[in-house]
Amino acid sequence: MNMNEHWIEIGPVEDIPRQGSRVVKTAAGNIALFRTVEGEVFALQDKCPHKGGPLSQGIVSGKRVACPLHDWKISLDTGIAVAPDEGCAARFPVKVSDGLVSLCLAPDEGCPNH
Repeated sequence: MNMNEHWIEIGPVEDIPRQGSRVVKTAAGNIALFRTVEGEVFALQDKCPHKGGPLSQGIVSGKRVACPLHDWKISLDTGIAVAPDEGCAARFPVKVSDGLVSLCLAPDEGCPNH
């Protein structure tokens, strides 16, 4: 299988607000794209590992997002809940090239929540 077939172009990085998010709807579920204040872009399954809250509606601080339902903190670069909480949201590879964001629809290995 060609890995390039999993990548889709999302659009300009400026369409994702700093410390905010955008949602990409896929056949496998929603994927939230987050942009940090430094301009880094990350993608996680839009579902908190705790009670399934929409992470895209959470607050981004540093490289973490706080679930809007119960304030669980999820690391944007790993998808892993910050201790003492446990669990993970599936992480998806992202590339930014010439100001355009591309998203891989195949999640990274290691998180059972996809």
